[in-house]
Amino acid sequence: MSSFNDFGNPQVAALPAHLKQFIVDQHYEHYTPVDHAVWRYVMRQNYSYLKDVAYYPYIPGLEKAGLSIEKIPSLQEMNDALAKIGWGAVTVDGFIPPAAFMEYQAYRVLVIAADIRQLKHIEYTPAPDIIHESAGHAPIIADKDYHEYLSYFGSIGAKAMFSAQDFELYEAIRALSILKEMPDADANEINKAEELLAHRQENMGEPSEMALLSRLHWWTVEYGLIGNLASPKIYGAGLLSSIGESASCMDSDIKKIPYTIDAINYTYDITKTQPQLFVTPTFQNLIDVLETFANTMSFRKGGVYGLQKAIESKNTCTAVYSSGLQVSGTFTDFKQHNNDPVFVKTTGPSALAVDNRQLKGHGKDYHKDGFSSPVGKLNGHAMPLENLSVEELNYFGIEQGKTTELNFESGISVIGEVKEIITSNCKTQLITFTNCTVKGKAGELLFDPTWGVYDMAVGEKIASVFCGAADKGEFLEIAYKSDTLTHHAAYDNNTIELHKLYQQVRNRRHNGGDFGFLGNVWLMLQKNHHDDWLCALEILEILDHEEIEPDLAAEIRSFLEQKAINEPECKKLINDGFYLIKHPVEQKLVV
Repeated sequence: MSSFNDFGNPQVAALPAHLKQFIVDQHYEHYTPVDHAVWRYVMRQNYSYLKDVAYYPYIPGLEKAGLSIEKIPSLQEMNDALAKIGWGAVTVDGFIPPAAFMEYQAYRVLVIAADIRQLKHIEYTPAPDIIHESAGHAPIIADKDYHEYLSYFGSIGAKAMFSAQDFELYEAIRALSILKEMPDADANEINKAEELLAHRQENMGEPSEMALLSRLHWWTVEYGLIGNLASPKIYGAGLLSSIGESASCMDSDIKKIPYTIDAINYTYDITKTQPQLFVTPTFQNLIDVLETFANTMSFRKGGVYGLQKAIESKNTCTAVYSSGLQVSGTFTDFKQHNNDPVFVKTTGPSALAVDNRQLKGHGKDYHKDGFSSPVGKLNGHAMPLENLSVEELNYFGIEQGKTTELNFESGISVIGEVKEIITSNCKTQLITFTNCTVKGKAGELLFDPTWGVYDMAVGEKIASVFCGAADKGEFLEIAYKSDTLTHHAAYDNNTIELHKLYQQVRNRRHNGGDFGFLGNVWLMLQKNHHDDWLCALEILEILDHEEIEPDLAAEIRSFLEQKAINEPECKKLINDGFYLIKHPVEQKLVV
């Protein structure tokens, strides 16, 4: 990204640095006339069909999201429109890691893949593209209940524990989606990528919180239906942006299941149509189910459960003491007593924060070799240490400049000279010692005076554990970013000529004027681009609507009818195009 453009949108401007790294320029000028024709075809089909089966705000939602039928939207247009409902949009390079995707939602920013599907994948693409992200996600955002769900989902997803296997699966999905969108992808390469994806899906082990949340996201945000089981409406972006599956999903052989927490037990495959779909009666039900799941997550449960998940994750995680102190780092060990943590340990660069703001002097440069500290109450003290005022701490001999001995109920002892006491929000969070010795219940050495200054976290319990650093900006957490880049085609002369033919038809449709050259475009299509059907269909549309050149129109129609017979994969696309010539859609949106 050359320079950060916030499009004058407050939501985009508020994005933190660790999310901005995924943003790429849209490069609107790279969209070809064929790309705009693909967008127009899909949007006209959607407008015609989805007005009857999509959840009611879809059509007005297009306008509120700054989208039109005639051309691919620019990011500026979308941001101008979305800002009015408190959202924004940015473009990225294909799939980004799930944790980052979720966090964008928490910031109320839509992540839009800058690329658009090829003509041969016009009905559905496994790769994220601008049709899916903008025509799929954006229109429903106009619904307040739905966008509340989206941003709430994002805030919960941003805290979810993820595993090394999650990253491997993400890489396999990204690689396959990129391969499938390559114009001349090698069939063997695709087979290998599909086998690798299948292997990783089958060897995920116990699914992580992120993996389970991704299922809830898939069965709602991507493939959700709303209403009753007998006649539901579509709100999922994957269905709204697939002109094939938006129709087939309503077939009776696609099982419809009431949406409950049980949806986490259903895995999904991004490369295939869905064998079942879930129907929610209301968007509020989505929030209720999400809340049920959130109550099982580490950030809500904390304690031994959360720390164990943090260790299994092997990623930067944050443990929050009941005092409010946040310890961020890679957790490698903890001790427990009566099923409560009594000592925690990180390895490698760690940091301390309160209220998601790093404590001065306690960044990962200072705690470069890790952090360890007891958890729990002191022996013989009814009140937790964190709740004692400075005066009460002094009364118990915990006073700056004095040597004190702290004996915890767990049997851990801390002896040293108090150097500093940090308090905030009426809680004591950190006591720093010099010349300090820390020993475990069995007398084992946990900290030696020769190791330097000892910073002891204060808190009776580990209240919460979540993935990522507390203060991401200060921790300078570089989110996991793929090395695999999406493929951008270099066009040969023949393809460039085809682009020019599409542009000529587009100009004629928009500007009117002499129609005679449409016959020349048709001749060039016949001569050099016999595989094309969409440009031919667009010429037929103009001739039919203006009731001109009936012989030319009949010749083109005959060609398309024959193509539909000879090439079954084109049959529905061509017939749907014929239908729209007869039943044109009218868009009342500003183009």
